[in-house]
Amino acid sequence: MSITSFVKTLQNIMRNDAGVSGDAQRIEQIVWMLFLKIYDSKEELWEFRDEGFESIIPETYRWRSWAIDKKDGQAMTGEGLLNFIDKELFPALKNLEVDEHTPISQSIVKFAFEDAYNYMKDGVLLRQVVNVIDQIDFTDYKERHAFNEIYEQILKDLQAQRASGEYYSPRATTDFMTHMIKPQLGERVADFACGTGGFLTSSLNYLQEQIKTVEDRETYSNSVFGIEKKAFPYLLAITNLLLHDIDNPTIVHGNSLDKNVRDYNEEDKFNIILMNPPYGGSEKDSIKMNFPVELRSSETADLFMSVIMYRLKENGRAGVILPDGFLFGTDNAKQAIKEKLIKEFNLHTIIRLPHSVFAPYTSIHTNMLFFDKTNPTEHIWFYRLDMPEGYKNFSKTRPIKLEHFQPAMDWWEKRVELSDGKYDKARKFTVDEIVNGDYNLDLCGFPQEEDIILEPHELIQNYVEERARLNNEIDGILADIQEILGDLK
Repeated sequence: MSITSFVKTLQNIMRNDAGVSGDAQRIEQIVWMLFLKIYDSKEELWEFRDEGFESIIPETYRWRSWAIDKKDGQAMTGEGLLNFIDKELFPALKNLEVDEHTPISQSIVKFAFEDAYNYMKDGVLLRQVVNVIDQIDFTDYKERHAFNEIYEQILKDLQAQRASGEYYSPRATTDFMTHMIKPQLGERVADFACGTGGFLTSSLNYLQEQIKTVEDRETYSNSVFGIEKKAFPYLLAITNLLLHDIDNPTIVHGNSLDKNVRDYNEEDKFNIILMNPPYGGSEKDSIKMNFPVELRSSETADLFMSVIMYRLKENGRAGVILPDGFLFGTDNAKQAIKEKLIKEFNLHTIIRLPHSVFAPYTSIHTNMLFFDKTNPTEHIWFYRLDMPEGYKNFSKTRPIKLEHFQPAMDWWEKRVELSDGKYDKARKFTVDEIVNGDYNLDLCGFPQEEDIILEPHELIQNYVEERARLNNEIDGILADIQEILGDLK
């Protein structure tokens, strides 16, 4: 079966199942089965290397024991298969016993199934899906790496559904930022809201070229760290890293904002942080208490910026995608975060991205901020990445590609000021200019663009995001006023 038809074949089978509603559920259904198939293939390799290897999964529930159809009429199907999965397999995997001594390579099975769910109600169709997935030989190096293309298709289909409320970073953005940060073997890369693991896998692909020895391979396998709050993206990220030959994926299923930032020590810090933190959301008051008073914001992205600053090592490097609201925001928290960033870190480059980079989710304008923990900021370079020639906007069928970043890559090395005759396209601002401008980073922006006609669901989505942003700003201002009034009592 061709790579391009694999996912479509599975989705077409499941469209006949009354228990599965929409492509988002179909994709979730595919992913937990893919995880078990991939994990079983990894276990075959671990068994080959270690004669004493023991699976954390009881023998009855391993993929090889129930999923493989030997064409002898004995394979489970129909009601028998449904009952096995719903009443035996899922309870067994959800209740696996793990503790602090359980290897990550084993504990991930329990964590992966904590919130997984079998949507299918037709056991015959379920058997058909299992048989299609079982055709792939994940122990074969070439086939396993070819499968990365299938995985990319799964992510694209998931993105198109807008099911999870997450903004997954297009591969072009994660690859570009990784190439600009230039991770090296021996450095650890972190993403504290890693989604499906886009930044982590871009970093691994970059580091792959540096592997020369067995010791390098061991270093490579410990190069990335992630945290993901939502169950489904977490499962996708774990599976993604297994496909990239990371046997012990260090990805935590949790909320990065749960810990008090003042409690982080040197062991909690990283050489490189690459992130596209969630924005447009808000956190409860108990979460805000984990931050110093001046950094407490109602905007999730602001809180993540603070986490990044607290968890970046000395001489460490960071690349972060943030919406325009962070650049021009004037509420107290945003001002304090930008002041801390500029006074304690070297914010050296801001890339202004064209609209619709995150299509089809949103047309909100975003930016890439690059900084390091070396010395205070002396000047900031701004570069405006214009829409490629022939494009009015990006879309699902015409997404942004790495080649579209080539002008920024060429400029990155030269660092010259550019103008299109009327507006600045690239310019260096001194820190004094930034401070005197009340930390406004909305510079080298885009000229007034023609109105873009959006689909109704995109218009609604943009409205919801803008309303959430304004509500967060209002909440922050009201909180500041209440605090002042409280002090006056």
